[in-house]
Amino acid sequence: MPRHPLSATVRFKRLHEDAQLPERKSDEAAGFDLHAHLPDGKIGIPPGERKLVACGFAMQLDPGYEGQVRPRSGLAVKQGVTVVNSPGTIDSDYRGEVKVGLVNLGNTTYILEPGTRIAQLVICALPRTAVQILEDDEELDETDRGDGGFGSTGA
Repeated sequence: MPRHPLSATVRFKRLHEDAQLPERKSDEAAGFDLHAHLPDGKIGIPPGERKLVACGFAMQLDPGYEGQVRPRSGLAVKQGVTVVNSPGTIDSDYRGEVKVGLVNLGNTTYILEPGTRIAQLVICALPRTAVQILEDDEELDETDRGDGGFGSTGA
């Protein structure tokens, strides 16, 4: 198979012997599945409630990359459980335990079992961004949209 034009390395370190490391379910999967590490057993997430769920591992990304924590579509659609700050960002200089903020938008308490796949981790390249501060007498470039906000393009 040809090498992908963008390549990065991510290093995973298990923090607990029984923690499951992130894994891709297929060669072309965009994300790595993240598993709940619940050493005390299952937990419930009542409707409307949020829980910060540990994954039992830490990671290291190459500089210039971030890890985006995104919902798993099946969990979100079938159970109403999603990532509360989607997408969550893991910066390349963070070395602590990866945790996922989940929220239950469903109508019943969701029982989360140890090892359940709770989110996905997508590694994304970040361009180095230069910042320019305009003086009071300078203007931003004009566009057809201008300052039209939410819904201004017709949807």
